[in-house]
Amino acid sequence: MSIEDHPTVKSVRSRSRQETAHIPVSANLIKQVARDCGADDAGIIEIDRAAIAPQVRVIRKVYGRTRSLLAIACSMNREPVRSPARSVANEEFHGAYDHANETARAIVRALEEHGIPACNSVAAFPMEMDLPRVMMVQHKPIAVEAGLGRMGIHRSIIHPKFGSFMVLGTILLGREVDAYDQPIDYNPCLECKLCVAACPVGAIKPDGAFDFLSCQTHNYHDFLGNFAQWVETVADSKDAKDYRSRVPRTETLNIWQSLSFKPGYKAAYCIAACPAGEDVIGPFLENRDAHFADVVKPLIDKDEFVYVIPDTDAEDTVTRRFPHKKVQYVTSGRHSVNIQGYLFSLSLGFQRGRAKGLDLVTHLSFTGTTTLDVTVVIKDRKLEVVPDRHVGEAGLKVTVDSRSWLSVVNRDLDLAEAIDSKLVSPSDEKLFAAFMRCFPM
Repeated sequence: MSIEDHPTVKSVRSRSRQETAHIPVSANLIKQVARDCGADDAGIIEIDRAAIAPQVRVIRKVYGRTRSLLAIACSMNREPVRSPARSVANEEFHGAYDHANETARAIVRALEEHGIPACNSVAAFPMEMDLPRVMMVQHKPIAVEAGLGRMGIHRSIIHPKFGSFMVLGTILLGREVDAYDQPIDYNPCLECKLCVAACPVGAIKPDGAFDFLSCQTHNYHDFLGNFAQWVETVADSKDAKDYRSRVPRTETLNIWQSLSFKPGYKAAYCIAACPAGEDVIGPFLENRDAHFADVVKPLIDKDEFVYVIPDTDAEDTVTRRFPHKKVQYVTSGRHSVNIQGYLFSLSLGFQRGRAKGLDLVTHLSFTGTTTLDVTVVIKDRKLEVVPDRHVGEAGLKVTVDSRSWLSVVNRDLDLAEAIDSKLVSPSDEKLFAAFMRCFPM
């Protein structure tokens, strides 16, 4: 039988089909489909929007035919998120993310019935843990461009109606659309700083700066690096007694629960405390003191473990502002697969408190597998990384073997051992120690 005689081929050939791939589809149709499938809000942008240019290459690895992007918002129930009981708050978060993923999947199926090819990306987890960029589609900048809100100082998107109480998703569309959305013309963030007050590790700064590493280390303790650390602790322990001396019993049970059910967010207090958004702001406007007493103070007063890297700004915050909370020391859990990934991580892990009073230009010279000259400038508790050359007069010069340096930052090689073997050669050991203190491992 020739392919033209195959029943499937004959059936398709017999249909009257008009080629419409080049005709933009209706934005109103797509948004209606999104709402019918469970989204509470939706917006659409074109693939060549300048604000998302840095992630277009990765987006096309997810779905090569992407021509437009549909951003969706799914609202959460506020009171469970505000609960100091993490089991209650986590159930709401996981339920909301499951709903967002199910909604995105339903949207794709409905769009395909309209002849619109589409691919749903993942709202949160799972991620590509084997790649430097674990989240393939960055939802926040897409949502901002699609008019679903603006970034608050807590680094979450604040929707004009739902406030911080929502989760985001993105559907990649294989067609152009007849109308695209634009960012809203104001920021719903009230700059009330309640998120600053509630954050147990001080990751959110009053001036708008953000300590990503401290947030990740505590809030995502059960999600990212902790499991690998726990396995290594088990491997290093001599026996059960030695293991118990290293890992509290509650931590062992916490690991089991995260594996058996779903990992738990340790603190989404910045979202819980946020009063922004038309649906949310009413009680705050009526009585700000009551909002603080009812919502924010129970989170501040909660007796809980807080996971921090030793000798970091987060440790200072917990011991100074929250002495009733219990510090649990951990490592960062980060893993850099190449020098470019390490350089990117510098801005995420930079400790402004440890950089106080430091005015330092550092020239890094990577040798070996990766040859690269890099300048790192620390001044006025701010960081600048020039990734491809040496600029300015260096107070510190460091020559490092690139492969060995990755072993150091990934905690596979002791820094002192690397220095002794000349794999890492700083020109001034005191300045080098001050430099390293700004980027905890």
